[in-house]
Amino acid sequence: MPSPSLEQLLRQGQIWRGNQPHPLPTRELLVSGYADLDHELGGGWQAGNLIALQYPGEGCGELRLLLPLLARLSQQPRWILWVDPPHTPYAPALAAAGIDLSRILLVRTRNRQDPLWVMEQALQCGSCSAVLGWLEPSDGRHVRRLQLAASQQQTLGVLLHQQPSPHTSAAAYRLQLQPARHGSVLALAKRRHNWPLPERRFDLGQHRLLTGADACLRPLP
Repeated sequence: MPSPSLEQLLRQGQIWRGNQPHPLPTRELLVSGYADLDHELGGGWQAGNLIALQYPGEGCGELRLLLPLLARLSQQPRWILWVDPPHTPYAPALAAAGIDLSRILLVRTRNRQDPLWVMEQALQCGSCSAVLGWLEPSDGRHVRRLQLAASQQQTLGVLLHQQPSPHTSAAAYRLQLQPARHGSVLALAKRRHNWPLPERRFDLGQHRLLTGADACLRPLP
């Protein structure tokens, strides 16, 4: 039997053209809340994956990026787990962003190993719609474990840290966020089933929140 021609394989969708988005597997797509970003993501974040979000300092827009997504996820009958945020979440600002506070769980850990363990268990238990962890850059093997744990359930994991990781990230998405005079500059260094993108500006909607740097987190008094 003759082998199929290149044209036949293209028509059957068996070959991916580098200038076209790769067809995503049949997993739930989670709308980010920003039309331009959703377009670049192929419709939204793919559930069951890990996002590695890097930024140089608190208040760069890291929470503004996630708030519309968290507001939608909080309408589900599953938990949104926050692991070791740098400050106490500020309930009025979260509620003003449309987040159902009854779906939020906060975990404080005591040593370097615990946050990774908590995130891994939460990602693979199936009881959370999203797991957010404020972690220091860690061994690349740990990130691979978290990505694997997220893939076992329809759970989205988010790693937030202020320093770039020295390792190649196994996370499905890797984002680099920088503050700008109006908004923030977001670079998609890695995205699921597609090429990375150069830096570009996304409007993260500062006007929707309380004034000041990411008002959803407040230092302890």
